[in-house]
Amino acid sequence: MNIVPYFLKIIIIFIFLFILSCSNKNNEEIEYVEREVDDIYNSAVDFMNDGEFISAGKEFDEVERQHPYSIWATRAQIMSAYVKYKVQEYDIAIGAAQRYIDLHPGADDVDYAYYLIALCFYERINDVKRDQTYTEWALKSFKNLNNRFPNSKYSRDANLKLDLIYDHLAGKEMDVGRTYLKLNNYISAINRFKKVVDSYSKTSHIPEALARLTELYLYLGIYDQAKIYASVLGHNYPQNKWYTYSYELFNDLKRNTLSVVEENEEFKDDKKENDGYLNFLDEILTIFGSEKT
Repeated sequence: MNIVPYFLKIIIIFIFLFILSCSNKNNEEIEYVEREVDDIYNSAVDFMNDGEFISAGKEFDEVERQHPYSIWATRAQIMSAYVKYKVQEYDIAIGAAQRYIDLHPGADDVDYAYYLIALCFYERINDVKRDQTYTEWALKSFKNLNNRFPNSKYSRDANLKLDLIYDHLAGKEMDVGRTYLKLNNYISAINRFKKVVDSYSKTSHIPEALARLTELYLYLGIYDQAKIYASVLGHNYPQNKWYTYSYELFNDLKRNTLSVVEENEEFKDDKKENDGYLNFLDEILTIFGSEKT
């Protein structure tokens, strides 16, 4: 008797039985009991209300799988996107919301799909010291919502979040500008602070940006520009701490300059240049002083 072929046959039989067993198991997993559409949808809502968003998502998907042409399936599509957002599967949620927009561009609640996409970007906004790609995408998405649906019930929240986004982007520019300032790279710092003033004029960072620009133009000897930004700061933010910062800075500069001139004979010889600088400081202090009163 040839033993090797015998054992080979046994092995083949076991392999066949194993594959058959796995196949039956997979078939059992994909089988489902047909259910009424409202039962499935209500089950999904119950799961969602209980905070079981993963189970809710499976049920919403089941609505579309078993009853793809029902009005419940349409609603389940957007709800499926929502529960994916709730479990922080943001990219999947964006894909589901975009699919809803593509399939139902005229739906009454399609504005919510646009809003949901924006939220998925907004939730991933990073600290100002890190990359701001998600911030930019959130900005574009909320603006897209407002442009398409100016009367949407989500517009109010979108506008609130846009204000925070603008403030965040301004904060990023300020952070980079301060870094350049520490490195004595004044031109690059000025460009960053000017961007805040020009592009983010309604944010909380404006007083500091104006103070920094006044200070930097002073250091570079560009006195006319320094006076312009000092005037804006003094006129618009007389109670702000950056107003006080700038006022004390120029006051100290004047006091120190007078002290140096008095103590060093060689500086007295350059009276014209000293007088010009002191006159400039007086003009700045007058600007602040008139606004202060």
